[in-house]
Amino acid sequence: MASDGHAHLLGALSEVVDEGALDVGAPSRLPGWSRGHVLAHIVNSGNGHVRIFEGAARGQVVAQYPGGVEGRAAEIEADSGRRADEHLDALRESCAALERCWAESSWEGRGVGPLGELPLTDMPFLRMREVAIHHVDLGIGYGFADLPAEYVRLEFRRMEMLWRARQPMGMTPLPTAAYALPPPERLAWLMGRLEVDGLAPAAIF
Repeated sequence: MASDGHAHLLGALSEVVDEGALDVGAPSRLPGWSRGHVLAHIVNSGNGHVRIFEGAARGQVVAQYPGGVEGRAAEIEADSGRRADEHLDALRESCAALERCWAESSWEGRGVGPLGELPLTDMPFLRMREVAIHHVDLGIGYGFADLPAEYVRLEFRRMEMLWRARQPMGMTPLPTAAYALPPPERLAWLMGRLEVDGLAPAAIF
């Protein structure tokens, strides 16, 4: 599914770039980030995954972002100003390199992501999430309703457990109003991408 997400995003991006319709300086759906920032993040995150897999192949545990939070932010800012075609080329190269790592990996070992150490086996799902949600954030005609149903099901299960665990009373169920939403909208609310009248923000992140 992660490779499918790569293909879907690259296909959609290629279309808008070929049409000259991708304004990378325009605001994305993420406050404070342009489309260029989102694209730079997708590319740099993928390159970080490659770094982790290559390190694991050498028997090392390496960081996705060697410069930490500050280095990650600086790299995104520096790369956000690429032209649309440059963003597309960088994304193609990053996705291809990561898929080669998946194909060649023994899936043994660990890396260090922004939230700490994690096994290589967790990383394809994290990549699938990043590509899918940031595809929505780009605002190029792809929304939560367009996400693959299987991804929505898997992601909702994870996000619901995270929400429950962070409530003051422990394993509190979601509000009734949240359950009344269609699954894609419910996931968008949990991820902070949708405001719903009468429903407080999920505030997970």
